[in-house]
Amino acid sequence: MTTPSTTTPWLRESATFDRGVIHEIQRAADTGIYDIRGWGAKRKLPHFDDLLFLGASMSRYPLEGYREKCDTDVVLGGRHAKFPLHLDIPITIAGMSFGALSGQAKEALGRGASEVGTSTTTGDGGMTPEERGQSKNLVYQYLPSRYGMNPDDLRKADAIEIVLGQGAKPGGGGMLLGQKITERVAGMRTLPMGVDQRSACRHPDWTGPDDLAIKIIELREITGWEKPIYVKVGATRTYYDVKLAVKAGADVVVVDGMQGGTAATQDVFIEHVGIPTLAAIPQAVQALQEMGVHRGSGEGSVQLIVSGGIRSGADVAKAMALGADAVAIGTAALIALGDNHPRFAEQYAEIGSAPGFYDDFQAGRDPAGITTQDPELAKNLDPVDAGRRLANYLRVLTMEAQTLARACGKSHLRNLEPQDLVALTVEASAMARVPLAGTTWIPGAM
Repeated sequence: MTTPSTTTPWLRESATFDRGVIHEIQRAADTGIYDIRGWGAKRKLPHFDDLLFLGASMSRYPLEGYREKCDTDVVLGGRHAKFPLHLDIPITIAGMSFGALSGQAKEALGRGASEVGTSTTTGDGGMTPEERGQSKNLVYQYLPSRYGMNPDDLRKADAIEIVLGQGAKPGGGGMLLGQKITERVAGMRTLPMGVDQRSACRHPDWTGPDDLAIKIIELREITGWEKPIYVKVGATRTYYDVKLAVKAGADVVVVDGMQGGTAATQDVFIEHVGIPTLAAIPQAVQALQEMGVHRGSGEGSVQLIVSGGIRSGADVAKAMALGADAVAIGTAALIALGDNHPRFAEQYAEIGSAPGFYDDFQAGRDPAGITTQDPELAKNLDPVDAGRRLANYLRVLTMEAQTLARACGKSHLRNLEPQDLVALTVEASAMARVPLAGTTWIPGAM
């Protein structure tokens, strides 16, 4: 099959109205509805690839990888909780719900995370026995929808994450289309079967940060002050949101950049709301530093978890160098389980997609058995094998991050710092607040 570019090479595509834009206009005109999809932003944004590490040589000495340790452990939630989380690696699994994901996928996430000593997170819709049973450390998400919320499950969890926003859709609620609301999902969420569900965009019982402080106390009372309380925000007005979360009493703040994924929301939200992860981290760190609760503040410290587009050990190390205490992965974890794998090429083709392109997570037709509630499709995912794959991936991320930290002379990942980084572009330099490579210049710095 030939394309216009090969048969008529003199034709020039519009930069404003390219073929993707034309297709979307035509789709909207044909259907009269906006596009809903999964995954995250597809536009190119300033990201961790725009930063480079300054490896040690003379002015700083590197560590020998075969003889000198680089530790990776992290403690989350020691500010107020009786039992903070002690994780072996600073890479956690972000919240993804049962409903959005199959029961097998939730079990696999728990297996993989537990194998390497880290935590996973429930997502909207409540706690499943598969996930709790296989998760050594499980964080319970407390969302505006309250779907599946059960005080007994709060007590079974190892930490509680109050979700105020998500990177892919800050200011918007989640979606779960009717084809994924099976009898079990409907029962857990107290919903009618087969009817589209749209979660609330704000919590029903508070209108501001003062009410959040009351809610945090309430959750601490329910759980006997044992569990760390996280507060998760989508990256927008990050500096102010982090300060308010800390003032309200959060033990841990989770900041999710706009590269973060979703199971289903409007495409216009994914591409046009929020700020890049790279821009959000320095704002969050500045807020924590000004309140005296960033690293090195002992039991009074508040940990920062960063999510949104983390793919490699380099991303992990760069996020920590900018000031994060840990990171969370979602989309990357699903890919490790088997999402978009070439072995399902024929099945993807049958539903009009291909490996590497499938993003119709809302449709429930995922041949990999991950983003579906169809029992026949879900059988395609072996939770034991998928959990092993996730554990392998997490080990690789950790080893890559350690390799980079040693090259910078660091004996612990948390010792990475902004001074270990330079930027390749003016935009990344300004956002990350590190010098442009080969200069001492940080755009916008006083």
